[in-house]
Amino acid sequence: MSEIRVASYAPGDFADMNSTASDGLSGLLEWSEPVIFDRLRDAYASRVSDAGIAWALARLHARVWRALISGDHVRFDNSRRELVASLATVGLTLDHLADADDQTMTELLEIVIARFRRSPRVSQGYHLALMQIASQLTPAKAA
Repeated sequence: MSEIRVASYAPGDFADMNSTASDGLSGLLEWSEPVIFDRLRDAYASRVSDAGIAWALARLHARVWRALISGDHVRFDNSRRELVASLATVGLTLDHLADADDQTMTELLEIVIARFRRSPRVSQGYHLALMQIASQLTPAKAA
């Protein structure tokens, strides 16, 4: 019979994880904005023929990401609603938004893996931060 092990955590473990994720979010605020914008611009440029519209959608979507990374949930919700409405005016859907988010998350994760592989604590902070962001990116279904 195989034995089932239950993970045990010391009282400070979850606080350490939250602190580490917070460090990762702070780091993302420092360097991720141009990466996020470039990835979003590319995603929308492949879907919209007008470069100006693609740029405007990317800028608006980048604001959504910035609000999420900075922990401003009110601004995140408002910006996300504005983005969804703007996407609808050019015939794009929540699927297109999710695809742009996926491309952006993949790019950020690839950067973290390549750049911070020799710094386990820093890398862990970024990974936890990206997991936290990913859990909040999924758009709510319409009621």
